[in-house]
Amino acid sequence: MKEKQTYLTFVLGNEIFAADIRKATNIIEVLPITKVPRSPEYMKGVINVRGIVLPVIDTRMKFGMSPIKITKNTVIINFNIDIEGEQSDVGALVDAPGTVIDISDKDISPPPHIGAKYKSELVIGTFKIKDDFIMLLDINKVFTLDELLEIKI
Repeated sequence: MKEKQTYLTFVLGNEIFAADIRKATNIIEVLPITKVPRSPEYMKGVINVRGIVLPVIDTRMKFGMSPIKITKNTVIINFNIDIEGEQSDVGALVDAPGTVIDISDKDISPPPHIGAKYKSELVIGTFKIKDDFIMLLDINKVFTLDELLEIKI
C-alpha cells in the first residue's frame, strides 16, 4: 500500500474537495464556452484547448449545488477520466483551484455513510487540515459512463 498520495484541491461553494493529481492534466482559466444543444443541464458546453474539444461540466450542479457563478477565481480543471479502460478528458468548472497536498494513507478517514449529501461511492475518504474537512474524490466515478457517452463530442 502506498505511504502517501498527492491530491489537487479545489473549492465548490464553501467546501473543499480533492482528486488524485495524476488525473488532473491542466488548470485552465475560463474561456468562452460554446453551448451544445440538448445536453444535460450540468453540461455548460465545450471549449477548444489547443485544438482539442473539451466538454465542460458545472461541477457544482453535478454535486447538487446551485449553478456556478463565474468569478475571477473560477477555473476549469481538465481531468483525464478512465471509464472501462477508455480515457476521456472532461473539464470540471470549479469555484476556485486549491493547492497540491500530500496525504499519508494513515491520515485519511473513511467516507461518511449516513446522511452524506454526496454519493458515498464518489468519496474515497476525508482528510482534515486545520478546521477544514477535505473530501477525497474518486474522480473516475464522479463522471459515469452514461454521462460521458451523453456528452461525448
